Amino acid sequence: MPRRFPATIAAAVEHEIVITKSRFITTLAPVDGVEDADRVIAEVRRRRWDARHNCTAMVTGVLGDQARSSDDGEPSGTAGVPMLEVLRRRELTDVVAVVTRYFGGVKLGAGGLVRAYSTSVAEALDAAALVRREALTRVRFDVDHADAGRLDNVLREWVRHHHATLGPTTYGRAATFEVWVPADALDVLRADLAAASAGAVDPVVGEERIVDVHAD
Repeated sequence: MPRRFPATIAAAVEHEIVITKSRFITTLAPVDGVEDADRVIAEVRRRRWDARHNCTAMVTGVLGDQARSSDDGEPSGTAGVPMLEVLRRRELTDVVAVVTRYFGGVKLGAGGLVRAYSTSVAEALDAAALVRREALTRVRFDVDHADAGRLDNVLREWVRHHHATLGPTTYGRAATFEVWVPADALDVLRADLAAASAGAVDPVVGEERIVDVHAD
């Protein structure tokens, strides 16, 4: 099995709930760092300038080791931290959450606010597509154009069963395939490629990287 890292989300999501006449609109977005997260927050605040609160939470870094949150005027600890805890429990990183509250005239109390902000983020995440991240090793190899279609089918089936993912295929004098593979599956890939090509394929093992692996 490959080494797993905190996941992220594939694309931005917006989700709204209404609790005791207050509207809670959650904006989730994947980001590539704190500066990018701040940009998302600023854009939401521009769009929703008329809201009483735009509370925020973000987790960034490959290991999810950087985190920030803001209650944005709500009682201390009732918004940003509960939002952040949801992101932590879901084991996510490189994601920012902004929950915009339009006050409905009825106070919710500290416990009610914690539940409202937590639920807002949790429900938005339920609607998000996740992208897992794993430490994978790059393998490249060339095949004749006549064999490319068959090898492509073999690889697409292979990666589904070995926690691997395909990189781009390039076509020049030969078809060059790229596969990102867990280190403990390299020998299996070599053997399966040899069997599929009658020993004609000579895979070249490259570097290890943290790779986004989208769900099928």
